[in-house]
Amino acid sequence: MNEIKKDKFGPEYVIEIYDPKIGMEGFLVIDNTALGLGKGGIRMTPTVTKEEVFRLARVMTWKNSLAGIPFGGAKAGIIWRGGSDELKREFIRSFARSIKPFVPKKYIPGPDINTTEKEMMLIAEEVGNWKGATGKPADYCHKNQRTGKKMCGLPHELGSTGFGVAHATAAAVEAGGFDIKKMTAAIDGFGNVGEFAFKHLQEMGAKIVAVSGSRGGVYYKNGLDLKKLLKLKSQGKPITEYSHGEKIAHSDIFELPVDILIPASVTDVINEKNKDKIKAKIIVEGANIPMKENIENELFQKGIIIVPDFVANAGGVISSYAEYEGCDPKQMFKMVEKKLRCCAKAIMEKSLEGKINPRETAMKIAIERIERKIK
Repeated sequence: MNEIKKDKFGPEYVIEIYDPKIGMEGFLVIDNTALGLGKGGIRMTPTVTKEEVFRLARVMTWKNSLAGIPFGGAKAGIIWRGGSDELKREFIRSFARSIKPFVPKKYIPGPDINTTEKEMMLIAEEVGNWKGATGKPADYCHKNQRTGKKMCGLPHELGSTGFGVAHATAAAVEAGGFDIKKMTAAIDGFGNVGEFAFKHLQEMGAKIVAVSGSRGGVYYKNGLDLKKLLKLKSQGKPITEYSHGEKIAHSDIFELPVDILIPASVTDVINEKNKDKIKAKIIVEGANIPMKENIENELFQKGIIIVPDFVANAGGVISSYAEYEGCDPKQMFKMVEKKLRCCAKAIMEKSLEGKINPRETAMKIAIERIERKIK
């Protein structure tokens, strides 16, 4: 088991929670609040640990700093081995009561693995504060007594993360001196992030020629039809049943002759087995940790432009800030576009100019912002 290493950035709070009545056990790590309230989602998995939550909280510290929003880094986890919907609600409510002294004074929860807009509404209700969580349902609203403004939830289903991935991609394309309307793209993963990245990149003029899921994928060099893919998804059918093109194994998508590759599924999909077969000019990390840092650096040294995960997928947390401030969906998307474009463009240009790995460039910017605030 990895230890939580304390340094000048944190963690400020490491909280272990246990409810003996129902057996709920969880963790909250508030890593750093130099820039603002700690922000990060709550995940519910059978194997989540205090150390895992800390590592994720630290990533949120850097991500929020880079995104240019006044949030610090935090994360929470609940050990969830499965059960009825009622038991899950009890776990959420119990956890919310336990962290109430910190919410929203020090920490604001959001959705993550196995938590959705429903759980966020329960948390806000339990702590008695509409601002006690973000990612709430769109019809869960609150009237600001001071301003009279109506504020509503901005759920993950709006697609802010995938929207942000698309704009981070566009910024990388521009920094590399390419024309997005002449670019082809392959997307690994057709969940919320992959679906909306597909939608918005296609609207920008890119041609999406391949998509893959856990059961395989499809490659069609003339470009895929999003509506047909969404119909298959709604029917619970695999992508491989797409009517045109070539059926491919999940692993094949990383070897296709495309300009842009977007890993938007799970960890370590780019690895020692396939790293040398990648033909893409640009890799945009829609998922968290789609490859180890040494592989990322190796690919960058080969001339591949890489947008790191904590830059590319920051659209979700920017949306959280927009919700916290009472923005409507239109205002939220405008904020995500502006901040992601600005952030990704600055990082990619500095990286390419100095021939420095974008992750290293991004980390330097994030750390400098927090250090200035600490001083």
